[in-house]
Amino acid sequence: MSHTPTALPAAANANDSGSYLFYRHRLVIRVTHWIGVISMAILLMSGLQIFNAHPALYFGAISDFEHPALLITTQEKDGHTIGVTKIGSVTFNTTGLLGLSAGGTDSHAFPSWSVLPSNQDLGGGRRWHFFFAWLLVLNGLAYLAYSLWTRHVQRDLIPTRAQLRTIGASIREHARLNFAHGEEARHYNVLQRLTYVLMLFIVIPLLILAGLTMSPGLDAAFPNLADLFGGRQTARTVHFICAFLVLGFVIVHVAMVVLSGTWNNMRSMITGWYAIQKEAVRHDDPHRS
Repeated sequence: MSHTPTALPAAANANDSGSYLFYRHRLVIRVTHWIGVISMAILLMSGLQIFNAHPALYFGAISDFEHPALLITTQEKDGHTIGVTKIGSVTFNTTGLLGLSAGGTDSHAFPSWSVLPSNQDLGGGRRWHFFFAWLLVLNGLAYLAYSLWTRHVQRDLIPTRAQLRTIGASIREHARLNFAHGEEARHYNVLQRLTYVLMLFIVIPLLILAGLTMSPGLDAAFPNLADLFGGRQTARTVHFICAFLVLGFVIVHVAMVVLSGTWNNMRSMITGWYAIQKEAVRHDDPHRS
């Protein structure tokens, strides 16, 4: 099923060419988006609470305490306690952020302001994490079903061959902070489409699957699930990496929302309506950017 985009006239603004409102996001897309935002925020904070109980990552089936892939801890140096982060064989002083923060009073891997609950509470963190993990799964399935039914995925997210040929130009335009205007703003560009496909259909599903691998109930029901990742500890590491890939995506996404028009973008994800600025140049103008 396909929906025809809707447009309404909008009051003329400072630009003499005026603008119109374009119905960009339907209700189900908006609702699942905000449920996903809330779920991912709570999952990240509760996940960091769980990580603080054992702030190290490994590869394989068991914990190799002598050779962690990642370790966030404290150590003594010149008579002072410092926070350190060790990645492989490389060690960084991360005092004030990781390992030791709050003026030397918070000796957890991640500081108390970044975890849920804010105090050391492994059981509470797990309850928050598991509840919102299942909410995220159900929300994601609802989004996927609706998007396939309305052809939102095929129409708006999967890039066409013609768009793939414009990747270089799109990267240059983004690097210059030149964002789409006029009719071009009605559609996601190739970088947006590739990023959304990567996050929605690869990174987040991998994040969820790796997380489910660590669930005691599922581990008992499907004992070979961890083998998909080469071991339970590898699954935990993959889960951690994917979580921070999502965090990186969110940071860039929010930055792009602010730079390309905070109010217009927020309004479209709250009400569905996005203002399209009519272009003053002719469509056949050879100097049109």
